[in-house]
Amino acid sequence: MNTMRIWIALAAIVAFTTSITFAADARTVVSLNGQWEIAEGGMDQPPVKFDRRAPVPGLVDMAAPRFESPGSTVTLAERRERKRPADPKREAFWYRRMFKLKGALPEVARLKINKARYGTKVILNGKAVGEHGPNWTPGWFDVKPFLKSDGGQNELLIRVGASLAQVPPYLTEGWDFEKSRYIPGIYDSVELIMCGTPHVVNVQTVPDVTKKSVRAVIELASAATGSVKAVVREAKSGRVAGEASVEARSTNKVEMTIPIRDARLWSPEDPFLYELVVDTGGDTSRTRFGLRSFTTDAASGRTVLNGRPYFLRGSNVCTYRFFEDAARGGLPWDREWVRKLHRRFKEMHWNSLRYCIGFPPELWYEIADEEGIMIQDEFPIWYGGRPDAWPKEITQQHLAVEFTEWMRERWNHPCVVIWDAQNETTDDAVIAATLMAARGLDLSNRPWDNGWGVPQMPGDISEAHPYRAGRKGFFANLANETGIPDNGPKKKDAARPPYLINEYGWLWINRDGTLPTLTVDIYKRLLGEKATVAERFHYYARTLAAKTEFWRSKRLCAGVLHFCGLGYSRHDGQTSDHFINVKNLTYEPNFRRYVADSFAPTGIMLDFWGDELPPGEKRDFSVVVINDLYEKWAGNVRFRLLRGAKTLAEQTQPCEVAALGDKRLTFNLAVPSEPGRYTLEAALVKKGASDVRSLRDFTVLTPEEREARRNLAEGRPVKASSVLTKDGQTYRAEFAVDGKGDTRWSSEFRDPQWLAVDLGAPQMTSRVELQWEGAFGKTYSIQVSADGENWKTVHTTSKGTGKAEVIRFAPTQARWVRIHGTQRGTPFGYSLWDMRVYH
Repeated sequence: MNTMRIWIALAAIVAFTTSITFAADARTVVSLNGQWEIAEGGMDQPPVKFDRRAPVPGLVDMAAPRFESPGSTVTLAERRERKRPADPKREAFWYRRMFKLKGALPEVARLKINKARYGTKVILNGKAVGEHGPNWTPGWFDVKPFLKSDGGQNELLIRVGASLAQVPPYLTEGWDFEKSRYIPGIYDSVELIMCGTPHVVNVQTVPDVTKKSVRAVIELASAATGSVKAVVREAKSGRVAGEASVEARSTNKVEMTIPIRDARLWSPEDPFLYELVVDTGGDTSRTRFGLRSFTTDAASGRTVLNGRPYFLRGSNVCTYRFFEDAARGGLPWDREWVRKLHRRFKEMHWNSLRYCIGFPPELWYEIADEEGIMIQDEFPIWYGGRPDAWPKEITQQHLAVEFTEWMRERWNHPCVVIWDAQNETTDDAVIAATLMAARGLDLSNRPWDNGWGVPQMPGDISEAHPYRAGRKGFFANLANETGIPDNGPKKKDAARPPYLINEYGWLWINRDGTLPTLTVDIYKRLLGEKATVAERFHYYARTLAAKTEFWRSKRLCAGVLHFCGLGYSRHDGQTSDHFINVKNLTYEPNFRRYVADSFAPTGIMLDFWGDELPPGEKRDFSVVVINDLYEKWAGNVRFRLLRGAKTLAEQTQPCEVAALGDKRLTFNLAVPSEPGRYTLEAALVKKGASDVRSLRDFTVLTPEEREARRNLAEGRPVKASSVLTKDGQTYRAEFAVDGKGDTRWSSEFRDPQWLAVDLGAPQMTSRVELQWEGAFGKTYSIQVSADGENWKTVHTTSKGTGKAEVIRFAPTQARWVRIHGTQRGTPFGYSLWDMRVYH
């Protein structure tokens, strides 16, 4: 086989001009990354003057001097209506780069713009080359007719749209209901690729882990005749591991299977990589791949890696949200930082990530290949739960173009194991039809995830986001959960194994300790308005760890991925990640301390979900040990009762857990008689390994404290002005006082409405707590009565905000307490998860 020769002489850059030397009979890949000139303007004509510089890859807000507020800023109101606002100051940004080519031009010269938003137009030496509309996939341009050779000066212009308004309505725009800023730019690499013919357009590697071989499907630019040779090398050592050749006979696609000697499989534990070198005689291409298979088993609900069941543990990366983060800078394009980020993720025992609602630069996939992290690759579609949410202009034919470009670019990465078509979109007819038409393109037959649409084939993923923190008593209610999440695909009976939890938590805290908008009321309800930042971070980490233990220990989900590992952090944002210094990748200490244990491959869960225990009670505590590994685990389980740092009681049991198995143990303990706050600890203890812990706090109350905390309304008789029945489900009045986390009362959709609870006997009352569903009361009163007929108003408001509301009033004796609403806050009724009454 001809040895591939690449001679790239990058001369000193003077006035942003690069000189390039190439060989006409081999492939030369020239990176055009670096500083480009940039200017703002219209869509049609390039600017006359380029007076700024900006990095490629990057975003236009990195230009110097800076542009004023480049891109789209979407207000909360516009997000609700899903509008595409324009950049009021310009329509487009134009990039310019000058370069020279030494010697004669080869037969093929193609420009690849890996990713740019919003859309690209290429002009070379004053001539229009072409346009590429999609924002998340590569644009390829034949520039051979427009290039100057023999040292002539080439002027390359690339235009990108300035805002969402420049995205044609038939293309996806990357909508995200929790994003504010949409910043344009060439955010991935730009390359000039030159070679002879026959020219290799695409290679798809199809590993066979059983036969220890790889099938290579090689697409040529045109029909060709002659020998096509292939060599497989170990990516690091360069050692030849296999060879093959085939004769092309007037065809533009050839296939061959290359046996691999001393083959090593790719996995997160051993991310071994190969390189496939294809030589046509006029072109030589290099493709990196891993010997890896990934599928699912619908019967067991498991994912299967290299023929064996494999549990996914991980998180999410929201690169496009991070793009609008104040600390972002050039970090997404800093290879060392991205590698360190993925290594920090692996410190949390994560083997998987969902690249969520959008694709990062290609170097992220390269690093995931190298570091051994499996990727659920989510196309940037999120149009929500409305039955008519899908943009009518985007047809199956339009979406198929974007899906095809996406798959062709990504299918050789061993890290990519799930094609994820969308996020939380129920109007999925176009998506479903497109993914069914496109899935056959992937000869490795990876599974698909259709978000909250209908899984299309047996073994496709049922995605779930079991956020529970907004529900009343969510922590205690985990004791009643089955372990099968209940909020995935929305159509009746659509969800089926394998289930994949790739979002949960809903307890976000910004990096500086402030709260995002979605959790302000959550923490007010859970910890009170006076909770400190330290108390919030501690609660967040401990509760997230417990939730992780719960979902993993039930063994009913193929994977558990929390939200999120990387995103934005801002005061008007909705979510956040767990760093306190994102540049240095410093985790919030409680997160690192507690949550890492909850993701340990051999993990432990203390199956206790209460907050209070009666003094002196002797009772059993259950502990579950799980093992994700392919070998058995043997060690001890230690169970301790702690008060602060002091150990009050300790027990130990030996334990063995089979490979991929689980085991339940029971410990008997007497609850302390002295009132106070205590901690239960269950730990895996093994010589030579760090302890893995599961922790639960509980309180022993005095009789007076217990009475003060008692919800007088729970389980009591209740009446309502009306009860809603919809789609066969009745939202009964007693659901507001049943103490369960997943039931609610709803009235009919009209004013006025009321809900009244009978406390059974006259009681002194001074506080009512309301946990609203989305349908809340804007104007309402709290009223009390001795007989359920004659009412006295103790509180009135016309500024109800929904979510969690705490109403305090002067101590008043009452047998009946009711909420009386006169103005709804939404077009729907009045709906309460919970109504609580206290002394």
